[in-house]
Order: sequence, then structure tokens, then C-alpha cells
Amino acid sequence: MAVPKRKTSPSRRGMRRSHDALKVEAFHECPNCGELKRPHNLCQACGHYNGREIVSVGL
Repeated sequence: MAVPKRKTSPSRRGMRRSHDALKVEAFHECPNCGELKRPHNLCQACGHYNGREIVSVGL
């Protein structure tokens, strides 16, 4: 059975896990209302996408 000969050091373990961190989510300003929204997604505040109103948002 294969068993590690030496203990993995914290430095080496950390280097292996360097890509496991959570990424910061990107946000852009909506050109219609100015609220922050995810790119390539419908604006939740005003219902606009790509310069057109897709969903009417009533108060």
C-alpha cells in the first residue's frame, strides 16, 4: 500500500490549496438606474437588460 514517506509541510499544503479560495464576485453598474448588478444578468432593480426593459418592476 502506498504511504507518504514524509509529512507534508504546511507550506507545501498551502501551495496545493492556493486555488481553492473563493473568488470575489464581479458587479457592474446598471446603465439605466445605476444600481449594482451582475454582468450579463437582468437588473433586479429596474428590470432592464442590454438597453431594453425585459421585466416590468412595479412598486
